[in-house]
Amino acid sequence: MVFLIKWSTPPMAHLPHLRRFLSSAAARAAPPIPARRMPRSSGTSAKSARIRELGRLGSFREAREVFDAMPFRDIIAWNSMILAYCNNGMPDAARSLADEIPGGNLRTGTILLSGYARAGRVRDARRVFDEMPLRNTVAWNAMVTCYVQNGDITLARRLFDAMPSRDVSSWNTMLTGYCHSQQMVDARNLFEQMPERNMVSWTVMISGYVLIEQHGKAWDIFRMMHYEGMSPEQPNLVSVLSAISNLGNLNILESIHALVRKVGFERDVVIGTAILNVYTRGVSMLDNAVKFFEGMTERNEYTWSTMIAALSQGGRIDDAVAIYQRDPIKSVPSRTAMLTGLARCGRINDARVLFDQIPEPNIVSWNAMITGYMQNEMIDEAEELFNRMPFRNTISWAGMIAGYAQNGRSEQALVLLQALHRNGMLPSLSSLTSSLFACSNIEALETGKQVHSLAVKAGCQYNSYVCNALITMYAKCRNIGFVRQIFDRMTVKDTVSYNSLITALVQNNMLEEARDTFDNMPSRDVVSWTTIISAYAQANQGNEAVEMFRNMLQVHELPNSPILTILLGVGGNLGASKLGQQIHTVAVKLGMDSGLIVANALISMYFKCGSADSLKVFDSMEEQDIFTWNTIITGYAQHGLGREAIRMYQQMESAGVLPNEVTFVGLLHACSHSGLVDEGRQFFKSMSSDYGLTPLLEHYACMVDLLGRAGDVQGALQFIYDMPIEPDAVIWSALLGACKIHKNVEIGRRAAEELFSIEPFNAGNYVMLSNIYSSQGMWDEVAKVRKLMKEQGVNKEPGCSWMQIKNRMHSFVTGDEEHEQIQDIHATLWELYTLLKATGYVPDTEFVLHDIDEEQKESSLLYHSEKLAVAYGLLVTPKGMPIQIMKNLRICGDCHAFVKFVSHVTKREIDIRDGNRFHHFKNGNCSCGDFW
Repeated sequence: MVFLIKWSTPPMAHLPHLRRFLSSAAARAAPPIPARRMPRSSGTSAKSARIRELGRLGSFREAREVFDAMPFRDIIAWNSMILAYCNNGMPDAARSLADEIPGGNLRTGTILLSGYARAGRVRDARRVFDEMPLRNTVAWNAMVTCYVQNGDITLARRLFDAMPSRDVSSWNTMLTGYCHSQQMVDARNLFEQMPERNMVSWTVMISGYVLIEQHGKAWDIFRMMHYEGMSPEQPNLVSVLSAISNLGNLNILESIHALVRKVGFERDVVIGTAILNVYTRGVSMLDNAVKFFEGMTERNEYTWSTMIAALSQGGRIDDAVAIYQRDPIKSVPSRTAMLTGLARCGRINDARVLFDQIPEPNIVSWNAMITGYMQNEMIDEAEELFNRMPFRNTISWAGMIAGYAQNGRSEQALVLLQALHRNGMLPSLSSLTSSLFACSNIEALETGKQVHSLAVKAGCQYNSYVCNALITMYAKCRNIGFVRQIFDRMTVKDTVSYNSLITALVQNNMLEEARDTFDNMPSRDVVSWTTIISAYAQANQGNEAVEMFRNMLQVHELPNSPILTILLGVGGNLGASKLGQQIHTVAVKLGMDSGLIVANALISMYFKCGSADSLKVFDSMEEQDIFTWNTIITGYAQHGLGREAIRMYQQMESAGVLPNEVTFVGLLHACSHSGLVDEGRQFFKSMSSDYGLTPLLEHYACMVDLLGRAGDVQGALQFIYDMPIEPDAVIWSALLGACKIHKNVEIGRRAAEELFSIEPFNAGNYVMLSNIYSSQGMWDEVAKVRKLMKEQGVNKEPGCSWMQIKNRMHSFVTGDEEHEQIQDIHATLWELYTLLKATGYVPDTEFVLHDIDEEQKESSLLYHSEKLAVAYGLLVTPKGMPIQIMKNLRICGDCHAFVKFVSHVTKREIDIRDGNRFHHFKNGNCSCGDFW
């Protein structure tokens, strides 16, 4: 938690008895009770201890019952009850109780101050501090600690400098603040100025360097301490072991082990557990961890639970169970670690059996079981357990709210937040952020504003976690004004804050502002780069995404799997096979190519680039998931390889992988582009009859396309009429496309009318209808369509083709005159045109949408973008080299015929990926069999 607070003039010291509204039902139910100045008795002391214990366990109501039943109360009893409220996140209730004491003491004020500090309510803590009539060094230290805990290192230092006197704790608190905020230069300067150091001072410095991953400096501090004659103790040995685990130096590990033996800590179970922790940090070291564990002469409940947890997290759940069974005590921490591991690996019923065997589960065990249910999406079971809990703490409430939000029950998360508030408790930071996440999920702006108000009431509105969640919530609700307001008011903006703002700007289509924010960030992490690269990719600015990736590598920031996946998607969409291969090489170097997400993206990229390497990636994968199979089936469909797609589906069934809706979209698409009508009908039927899947609009659209392409346009129209759901634009567009292929004017006009109503500004629909009319010489109807387009303000999307030559992307539009070699391209086209006409090629002028003479029509057809790209490829690539072209629109019939002739006379293989599929031209033939 990092934020700053600016103070106006502090409250006057003569206002200590202002009353506050009670913040909890418990506090409201209890009438004010005057303090009685009575001699302490053993009974009073025992009752006070009981209050403190109940407060520690989260049972503040029971603690209040004990308090109310006391016939005599001394100041220790009052402070114990105040502490119970503070420990359970109820500082306002504590303050209300404190106001009833005729005369508190310094301890009372310090407890209140610390309670507000733990709740993140720095201003209230400062108000308590300012109202204290007397302050000792402990109170000053508590206020400095408050600033430190809440990330306000500037005000902490200001108060530290103003202290009338300091002890070593004062210096250590300030030192801790610098270390926690990762300001190790300032920490080192303060450390050098300290008039006195104790073991805490050295330990804090070691931990600070570990925090910023300067493990060598942490080891140097430990050695300096040793040279100055300080004998190490448990805390700094534990800290330095954390540093050693990251140094990877066996000599250092051996030397620290020798020191542990020398100073008599060899049998110390805490040190032993710390060494065990070093071994359990990596899965590869688990065998060493087990060996060390077996050699330990002393073990405690945390040793056993550490070993169990490490094996569980490393995927060795059976080994974890074996260790657990050997545990002679099977303490609550050990049982809790075991049930957590079982829940994590999906053995939730075994976890519940273990939980029920715990004689008196503590709050941690209850919370772990609830979390386990939530992790396994067993929401009702978690809810039942939550309702049975004998007592709850803020973690219990936060776990349930987070579980609801993360499992798609956002409304229930918000209802539970209301219940928490009605119980008189202010939500924790986790509950607030989860509630804001829930509001984001359902775009509940008004409820989000109420949660925002609750955050203000809790004094957490400047906390960085809360602010970041607020930014995300307001961004999802399209309220960019509030997003900027929250960000501008943040006194401390960390990298996560900037990342949240960039994401918010991207979500609201403000890419330019997002880039400016990115450029002005004081520091960036891999999430920052992922966000901006993804933004450019989503905006179809692939070149900028690639350039940002290059910049990322230049500053030595290593990419993660999401970035590689995004860039592979960019390479696939652009048809830039060389870019895809380069990203593949990066993935191999980083050891990420074998991960399912990256491997699936590689398969998709290679398919989109027309490369057979997609099959090599598939064959090399150790495991495949449903996304893998769907990707390869869809890839075959894009290439018109219907039989191969069906064969892959059969292999998937044999592997025991159940298909989903996406699988059948790929299969139907493959059948449609291969004319496999009977097979397509069977797959459509199999969806519901064999797998219980309800066909979606996408499946109906594929069936309309399948029937229409095969020539059964009337059957396709009847299929639409018989559908149980309302047809959308995709379905009518599929029918219109079929009418264009088969020149069906009547049904084409019917489909177009539906499309003009659903999406009146889609130029493609007007163009397809015009094509149908022009193919029949209905020029008056063509003119009407053109007039309608003009009235609607609809412009035809120009045909665009592009190709990659020597790491440079070349693009062409129909009638292009801008390319640097356009004259040579035109000359080559005329040569080809003359040659092809001599071999029998006849331009198909029905694709010209104007009533002009044949010579003009032929000239118009000659300069289509794909023909320009083919000519350029012939000009600049070596003889016999394959040519690959990408096109934004469906290839027209004349260009299709033209490229077939070119592939024959030039003996070139030419691949064209249009808006629908791949066409592989070779020796005068196309892989689509003229069926596309």
